[in-house]
Amino acid sequence: MDNKRTIDDIDYQILVILQEKARIPNAEVSRQVGMAPSAVLERIRKLEDRGIIEGYEVRLNPQPFNQGLMAFVQVSVQSSCHADLAIALSTVTGVQDVHQVAGEDGYLLKLRVADNAELGRVIAEEIYPLDGVHLTKTSIVLNTIKETRKIDLNRLSL
Repeated sequence: MDNKRTIDDIDYQILVILQEKARIPNAEVSRQVGMAPSAVLERIRKLEDRGIIEGYEVRLNPQPFNQGLMAFVQVSVQSSCHADLAIALSTVTGVQDVHQVAGEDGYLLKLRVADNAELGRVIAEEIYPLDGVHLTKTSIVLNTIKETRKIDLNRLSL
């Protein structure tokens, strides 16, 4: 189903508001879109049911949790790689994202760990031993300029 085609102007306004501040009270969303709170709540429930809204998250500062080092690890796989590898990679310590990518690499991982020593341990002891892993290439993040999970709703064509 093409969910994009099922979003009207009011749904769009609600999504913009919720992406900016997911914990905004329903009454405030209602005020901003000019609808009754019950009608807005019903629209939000429908957006959730249709999978347009996948969930709500709290973004935590990684520093207090001793996860201040972010790294991206490209994992090249052997040609006989199976889907089980992707599942195994998703359970590795510190892995936040697992993306299957085109090109010579099979997967791109985003990790948050304490420091270089933990990163080295995770690669050596948890990633390399996995069946199908051929080699890895790691990039350590020095500074994050922008990081977001928001969808650019300005590009949405209704």
